[in-house]
Amino acid sequence: MDTLDTLVIGAGVVGLACARALALQGREVVVLETTDAIGSGTSARNSEVIHAGLYHEPGSWKARLCVEGRQRLYAYAAERGIPHRRCGKLIVATAAGQDTGLEAIRARAEACGVHDLQWLTAAQAQALEPALQCTAALQSPSTGIVDSHALMLALQGEAEDNGAMLALKSPVARIECRPAGCFTVHVGGDEPSVVQARQVVNAAGLHAQTLARQIVGLSPDHVPAQHWARGHYFALAGRPAFKRLIYPLPEPGGLGVHLTLDLAGQMRFGPDVQWVPVTEPGAEDYGVDPARAQGFEHAIRRFWPALPAGRLQPAYAGLRPKVSGPGEPAADFIFSGPEEHGWPGLVNLFGIESPGLTASIAIGEHVAAMLKDAQG
Repeated sequence: MDTLDTLVIGAGVVGLACARALALQGREVVVLETTDAIGSGTSARNSEVIHAGLYHEPGSWKARLCVEGRQRLYAYAAERGIPHRRCGKLIVATAAGQDTGLEAIRARAEACGVHDLQWLTAAQAQALEPALQCTAALQSPSTGIVDSHALMLALQGEAEDNGAMLALKSPVARIECRPAGCFTVHVGGDEPSVVQARQVVNAAGLHAQTLARQIVGLSPDHVPAQHWARGHYFALAGRPAFKRLIYPLPEPGGLGVHLTLDLAGQMRFGPDVQWVPVTEPGAEDYGVDPARAQGFEHAIRRFWPALPAGRLQPAYAGLRPKVSGPGEPAADFIFSGPEEHGWPGLVNLFGIESPGLTASIAIGEHVAAMLKDAQG
């Protein structure tokens, strides 16, 4: 039986960032991915926004790693030639009484270490974006967009340049914790195999809890609740009406239906929030019901009254792995390592949703540090 140093399970943006960070430490790293391509799940189905770090609980992992990750991501994208743009965004109040919501966002952002927000009156905001309707706005110049696929290819390439290997179509069926300090990993797929690993990183995203429940020896007490929220996106062809991203005030479960731009300038809108049942790997539903366009139009017209009627087209949908459910406060990222569950060499990542893309490089380095500290 082969014995490997480190297995990373999941080749989304966070798994690849973990593989990169571990390979840069000089570790032998193998990445196992269930599907036939990298980043085909949550990492490929989001807004591709580089978040500034405005909304999270001060001191939380989301807040700390978003701010750090944003800075690291801009530098990495510039160094590696990854397409990106620091376009900025406006968070807008569109009704009486919402100004207090903007004030709360500004105060929280300051507490999280984001000090460049600018308060705009309605006239100032509309001078920047003439098509916009609002009563006030916050301008976030640090917000941007990135080509997530190019980012993942860069992370994969750097990991492989440092000795990491990627195995596609390699679903993990079971993991057994061994007292001797290693893990027996049963891998399915076209050529089933069994390998030993000294370290295992569960970066399985949507299916992280499902995988954790298949770790023999790990107490169920260390596997949090699992919830999925599906977010739908609609696109609008034609010349863009805005140069910046436009966000309403956040809503339960998400940031509200907002306007983002891709790197070609096309406008897209979303996501909304629809809580859906958790399914087995391969049974995820990414369908977009065209009838949802009516609700999108209503939400968009609060800040863009001139939205052309009947022009929104279904684009795509994404699923977000959450550890808090409907009506519950938003939960933080969970890094469950040896200090929590007692198994040296094992790290489970749960609830890595937004701002996971922005924070990915920082998350990878944090996981590598956790394993290094556990090794002593």
